[in-house]
Amino acid sequence: MDNKRVTALEGGKLAGVRQSAGSRVFTPGASSSKKTNELVRKAALKLGYRPNVLARSLITGKSRMIGLVVAYLDNYFYPEALELLSSALQKKGYHVLIFMSGNKEGDIAEAVDEILDYQVDGIIAASVSMSSNLAKRCNSAGVPVVLFNRTQDDDRLSAVTSDNFLGGQKVARFLLKGGHKRIGYIAGWEGASTQRDREQGFKEELAKNGHELYAREVGNFNSDEARQAARNMFTRQDFPDAVFVANDAMAIAVIDVIRFELGLKVPQQVSVVGYDDVPISSWPAYDLTTVRQPANRMVAETVSILIESIENKSNEPSRIKLDGPLIIRGSAKISDN
Repeated sequence: MDNKRVTALEGGKLAGVRQSAGSRVFTPGASSSKKTNELVRKAALKLGYRPNVLARSLITGKSRMIGLVVAYLDNYFYPEALELLSSALQKKGYHVLIFMSGNKEGDIAEAVDEILDYQVDGIIAASVSMSSNLAKRCNSAGVPVVLFNRTQDDDRLSAVTSDNFLGGQKVARFLLKGGHKRIGYIAGWEGASTQRDREQGFKEELAKNGHELYAREVGNFNSDEARQAARNMFTRQDFPDAVFVANDAMAIAVIDVIRFELGLKVPQQVSVVGYDDVPISSWPAYDLTTVRQPANRMVAETVSILIESIENKSNEPSRIKLDGPLIIRGSAKISDN
């Protein structure tokens, strides 16, 4: 066969169906019978036909592409979440373009500019925040944005998170019930709403029960910085008897330092609690008590909001917080009561 491009008309003729029927087979969201589908795809394979997605987007005004911008992947939670988001969007007939970005406003603006150049139908911002100007630009371009695992004070942006404030409260109640008196906290990146809400809920619940933070360090959602934070916190003579770490990736690093560098026992001398419930948290080596982020429900809500905004032109922003359970394992002492 020569190298000329095969057309949908030729594919339809070989399959014995009309061109319109053949086109529906390769149009996301369009219906066709199982028999027609099989005939057309078999003919397309024989002819080497591939639908021209770019040409279709010019006709329909829809690219069927979603831009997904993420700041970092070293947090075990995000690779799993991105896989779930990509799979859910593909089932809806959309393709995902992933863009990496720093947390600085200029980095995010650059990533979003590039995403908009691809004429995407929507944007999911995972682990990053958007400035008011950036949100306005997306809104003006008619591109809906949903924040995933982040919130911010902008009425134009939809957001889906776990209930981080409530999660922080649960950890405080659990540690107090376990009889801990010297309770520390290792914070994430302080520009993140997830960090802010987890700490706020944690501290407010401690205060309700007559306690305050005994020690505080910052790990910036970074394993190396979390290790140094653990050294700072636990090399003091009167070190905390419990620590809440703002995510599991940092909590794993903290446990390693406590055990292997400082020779302390978890949970006999120090109880450690994280947040996310990533797969490694359940490994026997860590057995980490943690607040589970309901990733499947978060993804379902994010995709639902975005598709509704794209296909039905819904401009009403949604703010959804989903409760996640405290998963009790062996890294923290449990109350005898």
